Amino acid sequence: MSGESPRTARNETPLERADRNFAELLQELRVTQTGVQILFAFLLTLAFMPRFGLLDSYQRGMYVVTLLLSVVATVLLTAPAALHRTLFQQGAKIRIVAVSSRLAKIGLGVLALALTCSVSLVVDVVHGRPEGLAAGGFTLLVCAGLWGFLPRLVRRRLSARPPERPAETHTGRRVRRR
Repeated sequence: MSGESPRTARNETPLERADRNFAELLQELRVTQTGVQILFAFLLTLAFMPRFGLLDSYQRGMYVVTLLLSVVATVLLTAPAALHRTLFQQGAKIRIVAVSSRLAKIGLGVLALALTCSVSLVVDVVHGRPEGLAAGGFTLLVCAGLWGFLPRLVRRRLSARPPERPAETHTGRRVRRR
């Protein structure tokens, strides 16, 4: 028994936990990946539209910044798959999960900036610079609020109460009790 890995509250070894965490991370990345790919494809087509030539230098600069941010977000959010593939069966799963989680967090931050800039650019073209800046600022606040502030608030509230623990129901099935 001394050679066995310690088990967690979910009765899993550290390696089983890493496998589960990586599967959950990949599922989260699947959700974001579609949006990033659509944004990137949209941005790539803009330069070939007839109205693109009418953009002023600020709008063209904003376009390039937005395009580059979407490329960086795409690379960061696909890097966990590349990292896993490169280190597959090298006994590095726990490290892969840790690095991939950081890459995903940074990728979401860069994605928030890309969304902010794209909204700002579109509204700038349609309504004008002040409205574009306001729309971009609003987009950044929404992303920061839902992707940054809300998770911290939930974490703080969770840490202020006792952890959930499994309990048996009258049917013998296990449920989560608070």
